[in-house]
Amino acid sequence: MDASPTALFDSYEQDFKQLVQSIDAKLSEGKDAGGEDRKAALRRVEMEMEEADELVSQLDIEISSIPQNVRQHYHTRLRDAKSSLSRCKTSLKDARSSLARSDLLSSSKPYSSDDPYGSSSDRTRLLSGTQLLENGTKRLEESQRMALETESHGAEILTNLRGQREQIENSRDTLLRADIAIDRASNTLKQMVRRMYQQRAITYSIIAVLIILIVVIVWEKLSG
Repeated sequence: MDASPTALFDSYEQDFKQLVQSIDAKLSEGKDAGGEDRKAALRRVEMEMEEADELVSQLDIEISSIPQNVRQHYHTRLRDAKSSLSRCKTSLKDARSSLARSDLLSSSKPYSSDDPYGSSSDRTRLLSGTQLLENGTKRLEESQRMALETESHGAEILTNLRGQREQIENSRDTLLRADIAIDRASNTLKQMVRRMYQQRAITYSIIAVLIILIVVIVWEKLSG
């Protein structure tokens, strides 16, 4: 198993590309399908879209463990993945809108040639359905905007965490260097103290010898 820092990123990216191909294929097939088949295809696309979204989040997380000297290249690949995911979301939204319009039109009753809009009740239901469709589209766009904002905040938090980790690592290196400097200073002080004691012992020895010599000279003079 590849244990390099970029192995997981490459694996997630490969899985994501396969999902994107599957989503594109299902959306393309769904255009020609009718009714329930089209709805089933969209449900499968929605499940794959959630999985693709999770893979992009994993790619964003794995970026932090990639060495700095090659990280920029992987940032570019991450942006490409996010762009592909955004395109798929837009295609899915268009497919949902198209399906909703088809359902609405298919549920409308036939109208008479005298009234091109059908009866008042049919026209009211059509307007109401159109309004519901517009409201649903707005809610979907709002949900997508909130998801993008959440994703942006998450990326910002990860960036801050990476910065904090680098600061902690720098502080740890500084503490290690300070610890080494303190050890060296302590050894130097010990050597200075040892030399001081040695010099003091030598001084005391010289004084003792001088005293003995003085005593001997005085003794010889007194005895002579």
